[in-house]
Amino acid sequence: MDERMRRQWAAAEASALGWGGVSAVAVATGLARNTIMAGGRDLARRREQPRATVTLRIRAPGGGRKPLTETDPHLLAALEALVDPATRGHPESPLRWTCKSTAALAEALQRQQHPVSDRTVATLLKAAGYSLQANRKTREGSSHEDRNAQFEHINRRVLALQRQGEPVVSIDTKKKELVGEFKNLGQEWEPTGTPVPVKVHDFPEKGVGKAIPYGVYDLASNEGWVSVGIDHDTAEFAAASIRRWWQEMGAERFPRATKLMITADGGGSNGTRNRLWKVALQALADALGLRLEVCHFPPGTSKWNKIEHRLFSFITKNWRGRPLTSYQVIVNLIAHTTTKAGLRVRAALDTNEYETGIEVSDEELARVRIVPARFHGDWNYAICPHT
Repeated sequence: MDERMRRQWAAAEASALGWGGVSAVAVATGLARNTIMAGGRDLARRREQPRATVTLRIRAPGGGRKPLTETDPHLLAALEALVDPATRGHPESPLRWTCKSTAALAEALQRQQHPVSDRTVATLLKAAGYSLQANRKTREGSSHEDRNAQFEHINRRVLALQRQGEPVVSIDTKKKELVGEFKNLGQEWEPTGTPVPVKVHDFPEKGVGKAIPYGVYDLASNEGWVSVGIDHDTAEFAAASIRRWWQEMGAERFPRATKLMITADGGGSNGTRNRLWKVALQALADALGLRLEVCHFPPGTSKWNKIEHRLFSFITKNWRGRPLTSYQVIVNLIAHTTTKAGLRVRAALDTNEYETGIEVSDEELARVRIVPARFHGDWNYAICPHT
């Protein structure tokens, strides 16, 4: 087939396929979409004037404008130097620290005497194997040599206490949320053309701060408790949240409990080096009359904490696309989070104020009845009540 016949045949095939036919034929044949659409216009003229003689110029094979990569042999090398200056180009490239959009790349190439448009840049990048890529969280940094051993230790202790009928919970603080008419990521069904209006800028409202959801997840019962704080995320707030869970859910679920195992991250308000955390746990153990057994996850492994993907992820899904206009809205959305697996969540607002910057003296820390485990006593320890 000559050039005209080829484009008309491709247009006929695309028309027979219907919606998406042009793209399908373009992928299958390697013809440009513009060429296929030009063939469609040829066929339309023939249908409109079936008896008229339409003279169309047919180029000889190899005719037409040459690709820019042939007329400008240094174009592709210059483009790759701009796209990846760290390995191919000069480290002081003007695009080293800027957004490398096709428009910016085309402008930079034009300054280097390479006449090219942004659409041509996009075509060249795809032909060279480039595509739009987002960042991916895969690098966890250096891992502790006892990382796997700690996971095995946590698993053994969890199974042992669950066999004894003792409660085991996973705790953590969810990401702080702005309270007010602010955009919340995600989408939900609304009448077409009537999105929920929110503020353009995410500046906290005067008199209304952020919500601090602190969660306690019961591994065996698939139940969760969330205290929504309004002040600061401190060790005392963490201990108060655990106590609230016990009062509202745990005591009824485990009436004969003598121990409570807590799995937590290694940092934050419930971190391994937080002295106030241990003092707050001592007060909690005295109040509940339970031996508290704490196991921290190794550094850099917080994503393995059960509460992250068994509770917090479903809370985020439940309130996606909804502005968190008030604390009560946040509490209601958390409390109405459910899953097909039977997750049950309760939540309440914690209006108490928690002082920051509290320093714990050596004497105060010495009064804590802490019993380090044989394996990594800094990560695994028990705190016994005084009575």
